[in-house]
Amino acid sequence: MTTARDLAIVALDAAAHKPLEPGDLSLALAAAEVFDLVAAKALVLDGDRILPSARSRTGDRLLDEAAEALVRREPYESVEDWLWRRGRGLSAAYVDDLERMGLTARPKGRRIPLLTGRTVLVDSAARSAAEERWTAHEPVLAALAAAAGITDEPAEDTEDTEDTEQLTGETVTAVLAALGEAVMELEAVRQRKAIEDAAFDNVWRGY
Repeated sequence: MTTARDLAIVALDAAAHKPLEPGDLSLALAAAEVFDLVAAKALVLDGDRILPSARSRTGDRLLDEAAEALVRREPYESVEDWLWRRGRGLSAAYVDDLERMGLTARPKGRRIPLLTGRTVLVDSAARSAAEERWTAHEPVLAALAAAAGITDEPAEDTEDTEDTEQLTGETVTAVLAALGEAVMELEAVRQRKAIEDAAFDNVWRGY
């Protein structure tokens, strides 16, 4: 399983207990795909620019889709631009794919307060593997989860772990920095919209 899919599993489990913003999760999933594609040698980072490598299959449907979506012409794409472009609707895509793979099921007769309100995780090797990474506080997964609002706990240092040996410190820093900026920008957009909606309601009520 990929980091992105593990993050989706962790998020779906967490969403049963607390509301998550699909937009934040989508951005975090797009960031997770960058890490997965680096590990698969499908891309390298040059500063904040994504440089694609030769096309090759990863064996994961959504990750292969992500690899095909990479910009393959100079000046290439920044990580933040990738997060916004690839992240659009990505949380829903991962939830749907988990269902397609048989990793979730639709409960009968009641509505479940998850991201989609329709699926729950089933016991599986994939779920166990994701939970093992989560309970072990694997640093990259923890940092992505924090950005997605799954947890408020700060991420641990990401440079000296076996799980990130294929990811340089510069890569981790660049991706997480871009993710943090994108999440903050999205929150600012939500706040502006809330203010505008409140102002419209006041005008409509005659205030």
